[in-house]
Amino acid sequence: MARKFIPHAKALLALGLPIVGSHLAQMMLHVTDTMLLGRYGVSELAAVTLAGSAFFVLFILGAGFAQGVMPLVASAMGRGAEVEVRRDVRMGLWLSILYGVAIYPLFWVAETWLRALGQTADVARLGQEFLRIAGPGMVPALIVMTLKSYLSAMGRTQVVLWITIGAVGLNLLVGWALIFGRLGLPELGVEGAAIATLTVQVFSALALALYAHRQPSLRQHQVFRRFWRPDTAALARVFRLGWPIGVTGLAESGLFSGASLMMGWISEVALAAHGIAMQVAALAFMVHLGLSNAATVLAGRAEGAGNARGLRDVALTSILMSFGFGAVMIVVFLAMPLPILSLFLDTAKPESDEILTLGVTLLALAALFQLGDAMQVMALGLCRALRDTRVPMIMAAFSYWGVGIPCSYLLGFHFGLGAEGIWLGLVLGLAFASGSLMVRFWREAPEA
Repeated sequence: MARKFIPHAKALLALGLPIVGSHLAQMMLHVTDTMLLGRYGVSELAAVTLAGSAFFVLFILGAGFAQGVMPLVASAMGRGAEVEVRRDVRMGLWLSILYGVAIYPLFWVAETWLRALGQTADVARLGQEFLRIAGPGMVPALIVMTLKSYLSAMGRTQVVLWITIGAVGLNLLVGWALIFGRLGLPELGVEGAAIATLTVQVFSALALALYAHRQPSLRQHQVFRRFWRPDTAALARVFRLGWPIGVTGLAESGLFSGASLMMGWISEVALAAHGIAMQVAALAFMVHLGLSNAATVLAGRAEGAGNARGLRDVALTSILMSFGFGAVMIVVFLAMPLPILSLFLDTAKPESDEILTLGVTLLALAALFQLGDAMQVMALGLCRALRDTRVPMIMAAFSYWGVGIPCSYLLGFHFGLGAEGIWLGLVLGLAFASGSLMVRFWREAPEA
């Protein structure tokens, strides 16, 4: 019985491991900023934690169009419809660019809405400094996401991994030099981190675009050919599939960003500890996300080819693999929290002990939501392979905002559990999402 799953497991690993690596490397862009600013100052770390979270929320909303490209391309390849590949990718890029331009004015006035959301004057001011510079990076960041979806659906995941690794190194070098004023450059603090982030996003977009344009095996798609010409049918197709994906991502990232805001109401130390623990949990989540992306591609190809048995076998294999990794991370988070958290702080600073103490508790709670987080993202990826995005959007949004956020607020403030209560709310929201979305996928999956 187990033998029939081995080919699917090999295919998932072959496609998924480079995607996992690229997601981890992408996450390391934020981790390196956190590590550098954690050694620069608590206010700066808190501000960039909050500003980066706000950027990510808006990025995730716009990235729905980019993510919609992946199942569309996978299904088109399963049907042998090569022309649809070019059309869908090109219109995915169109929607991504238009969204990135439209959203920038929000970054310019970030201090106003950060103050309205209850943040301190210092954190709001520094957050605006970061977003005004990093904000234009939304366009290249979404271009990167669209091209990653296209290349992943085509099985070209190695190049995505290596370009992202190069971006991490560039971010670390430029960020270190500009934040602290090294290599003869001025000390810019938060602004230096923003410049490094923007530089890396432009570099990544140019590198991936050049590869997609010049790679001989991809030239039949010619994704940049007559790029300026609209394609209303493909635009509507990508939009219909992509906007529910974006709203779903917004609901989930909004859950964590809402937790960040509530942490800011407690103290800067609580927000800093939350930011570090969340970075660690997010690194583990990147593995589940990569496996989910691989499952979307392989299940999407099976769906396009009308292979219901193959689709179900891919789904079950990917779920078991993600579950197994989640179990391993639970052990890691519970067994060695201090060594992990200490990587993000200058332990000689007086406020570090308080951050570490709270961080240990938060990392233990992160262990609780590992399996829920794994299962909900896997279920979403599998639903996308079926091009089923609207009902999962509603289910996920209710889980995050109807269950997670209210529970976080009530447990954190009404019941007086503080930071720990906020994170318990995250656990409950993710658990509800994982159960409901898994039921949705297995009900909608075609019978073998």
